[in-house]
Amino acid sequence: MTEHRKGLGFAFFAYAFWAALPAYLQLTKGIDGFELIGWRVLSSVAVAVALVALTRGWSRLRTVLRSRRDTLTLVIAGHAVLINWTAFIVGVLSDRVLETSLGYFLNPLVSIVLAVLFLGERLRPTQWVAVGLGAAGVVVMIIGYGEVPWIGLLVAASFGLYGLIKKRVGASVDALSGFTIETTAALPASLVMMGVAFSLGGVTVGAAGTTGIWATVGLGIVTAVPLLAFSAAARRIKLTTLAFVQYLTPVLTFLFGAFVMLEPMPLERWLGFGLVWLSLVLISVDLVATQARRPRPGTAAA
Repeated sequence: MTEHRKGLGFAFFAYAFWAALPAYLQLTKGIDGFELIGWRVLSSVAVAVALVALTRGWSRLRTVLRSRRDTLTLVIAGHAVLINWTAFIVGVLSDRVLETSLGYFLNPLVSIVLAVLFLGERLRPTQWVAVGLGAAGVVVMIIGYGEVPWIGLLVAASFGLYGLIKKRVGASVDALSGFTIETTAALPASLVMMGVAFSLGGVTVGAAGTTGIWATVGLGIVTAVPLLAFSAAARRIKLTTLAFVQYLTPVLTFLFGAFVMLEPMPLERWLGFGLVWLSLVLISVDLVATQARRPRPGTAAA
């Protein structure tokens, strides 16, 4: 029970931390989004290397790098998470926090679709209905707004792809080594993005003042801390428990966008979100029912 409680604590901390990122990024308002991504990756690599040094994890890192399959998988994962970070930061800095929330609400549905397409999994009828409701919610928003919520869709697709890629690595790579390789792999592309931002608008990191500069420097720690907490949680609690706690991030992000940032919530947006939420309720009920039907370890199936 002690380990379970610790795992729950780590899980709630990680997801609450991720939910606080939109508020944290308000400190960087005025900085170009592409430039901010470059600083985030640079600071994340610096934090990763420092943590590897402090924990004497060089041997673990070398072991992972000896595996071409694991290394290539992590390189691809690094670029997937780079797309996710870019969509998220651009969304927050352009006052579209609700779209980022939509993306993370849609993520379980995207993960289900990817499992069907790439892992050969079959959907149960309830899951098909849930996916259909989620798609209907997006369509309602498109019709209501006259534009595609591309930030939310990109957040959902990139994070779903990231999860699929990481599944291929499995337990063979520890969290810190994986984080180090992923962020280092994303460095070249992020530097290109930063260079494009510099060429178009110059250096903007000082636009948010001293507070913005320090917030930018701290992005590496802000990126690493919840990831390591998530890893600690995953080792201690069931995946099904973790799946329920993950809803904490989009719920808190939604509340921040709707009631703190006061982003518009017309009827069509409420309807769209409502359909997505209903789909998540169906997925959760189906998950609990499926787990309940499975025989416990040490017992025979009827």
